[in-house]
Amino acid sequence: MTTSYIFSEIEKDLENLNSNLKSMVGARHPILNAASEHLFSAGGKRLRPAIVILVAQTTLNNNLIQSSHKRLAEITEIIHTASLVHDDVIDECITRRGVSTVHNIFSTKIAILAGDFLFAQSSWYLANLNNLDVVKTISKVITDFAEGEVRQGMIRFNFSISMDEYIEKSFYKTASLIAASCKGSAMLSAVIEEKQNQCYLYGKHLGLAFQIIDDILDITSSSQSLGKPIGSDLKSGNLTAPILFALTQSDELKYLVGQEFEDKNDLIKATSIVKLSYGVKKAKDLAEEHVQAAISSINCFKNLNQDKYHNLVLIGQYILRRIY
Repeated sequence: MTTSYIFSEIEKDLENLNSNLKSMVGARHPILNAASEHLFSAGGKRLRPAIVILVAQTTLNNNLIQSSHKRLAEITEIIHTASLVHDDVIDECITRRGVSTVHNIFSTKIAILAGDFLFAQSSWYLANLNNLDVVKTISKVITDFAEGEVRQGMIRFNFSISMDEYIEKSFYKTASLIAASCKGSAMLSAVIEEKQNQCYLYGKHLGLAFQIIDDILDITSSSQSLGKPIGSDLKSGNLTAPILFALTQSDELKYLVGQEFEDKNDLIKATSIVKLSYGVKKAKDLAEEHVQAAISSINCFKNLNQDKYHNLVLIGQYILRRIY
């Protein structure tokens, strides 16, 4: 069974999600509406809503997933997209998923307003789930996003940061949403609290693995396949797992980072050093550890709903295979 099977199994749900997203975020103002249309037309794998749906299937033990699960999947994607709009402004990205970013097409002001609008829309739909526990769990994520951005901004070009600090920042920026949405999906299934928390841990470790692989791709991939310029993290001083591992091996890399790549060829040199070091392999090993931790977290569902449990295992494999 290939990892593509998981997405084909829930293809209809994801198709409905794509059409619903555009109608859910329709804005009265034509500029905001155009910005929203542009964002959701860019596509993407819709990994986060896919995980919400798969957790719902697993925790419901073969019962049909509810409309509230589908709505939570949509809310999760809106929150994620809103965070990307703001991230792109902060990081001064020109492209995302191979298309121009909102602030590059319109303006920085419109991009910030579009991100705020999407966060507001997600909050409205979240409140209408009429489940206070889910609202509390998901709304905390927006605070975590801000925390992650502040932390990242404060440690730019600081090669003395620890791997624990990197993981903590990655949790706030990426894993928090996946963890919370997994728990929220389990809450809507009305499983016991222990199983809700196990779904949270599954999402947390899956999210960390996803971020680590993303950080590897920023070094090893091509601009065309990545949908944005390679080395973007390194250029902005965001020191990720492969870079941090490589720094322990190379004084030259420390020098280049310390000089903030002041010469035009410094970034190319630094990227080459990271590729030739053991940084990429060690980062991949770290991602694999988190995928294994994610799978271990949901062992309680293995005998309860084996087929759907296996889909959650395959998601972890899919995340790791992104680097091939």
